[in-house]
Amino acid sequence: MALKLHNAMWPGLVGKEDGTDNPPISLDRMLELTTGASVDGKTYDGVDLFLFHPHTDPDASDDEIRAMADKIADKGLKVGSMVAPVWPGTVGDSAMGDTEAREKFLLAVKKACRIGGILKEHGVREYGVIRIDSADSPESWNSDPAGNTKTIAATFREAGKIAADHGERLAAEGEICWAGMHSWKDMLNLLEETGAPESVGFQADLAHTYLYLMGYNAPEHALLQEGYSEEEFWAAYETMTSALRPWTIDFHVAQNDGSVHGTGSHDKTGRHCPADDPNGKLDITKCASYWLKDYQERGIQHICWDGCMFPNETLEKQDTWQTILQAMVDVRENV
Repeated sequence: MALKLHNAMWPGLVGKEDGTDNPPISLDRMLELTTGASVDGKTYDGVDLFLFHPHTDPDASDDEIRAMADKIADKGLKVGSMVAPVWPGTVGDSAMGDTEAREKFLLAVKKACRIGGILKEHGVREYGVIRIDSADSPESWNSDPAGNTKTIAATFREAGKIAADHGERLAAEGEICWAGMHSWKDMLNLLEETGAPESVGFQADLAHTYLYLMGYNAPEHALLQEGYSEEEFWAAYETMTSALRPWTIDFHVAQNDGSVHGTGSHDKTGRHCPADDPNGKLDITKCASYWLKDYQERGIQHICWDGCMFPNETLEKQDTWQTILQAMVDVRENV
């Protein structure tokens, strides 16, 4: 079965703040922009959701969740993966925090599983995972790398049990702003320490994993240095993807210009940029093929575009979504 193509809804929220030039963009508007894109008759098959305000109330009633499902289904879309609200200030808290913080983290996973179950019952959701991260910073993690990794792993194992009881899998997002997940090597160590591949895997994003190569928050794990050759790049890419691909159960198509960026309350991380950005460092189609090799064996049924922290002006242009959709079609046709 061919991979389904999804658009992420959280670029309308991540790094957005009311009262600025880049306020949150509603779920309705993000759905409109998604359904407005078409390339040679091909369209997006679905969306991936961010389970927090203002898009989704994590405590919404069953009927409210079903109403959202109706709205998405009426546009001919499915729901795939969902982002659990695991961070302080939402539902959750640090996965390496004290008992109270970790209980909040697990509560966020429970709420996400509940919503996922309602969407499955409705019929709008047939595949996808629940995305998590450690909800803490590399700076905090550095106080006790080994101990903090063990604590995060213990929290992830408990979260994985909750997910499994609901017929879900969790995907930990590899991104340089997350504690114990901020380098390819630390991410691999955390996954192995968690030791629950049936319920806790990896979510790979092309933009974020490019920063893994450069060792931005962990120079000791850099696989490339500035000025690298093309041959060096692909050798490094093979090293990274060979290590993390067996754990990869969710995948984001993206582009990166080699810089970091943070807006609003979001810590600096790999800068997403438009799919056709002339400063983009990645051959999107070829890089994606490294991650998606044997994707069926890992239960991947869809891929998603992620373009967090684009200016609203860019997000509101329909051409942006046309270009993205074309990039995703190219990925699908070359795996």
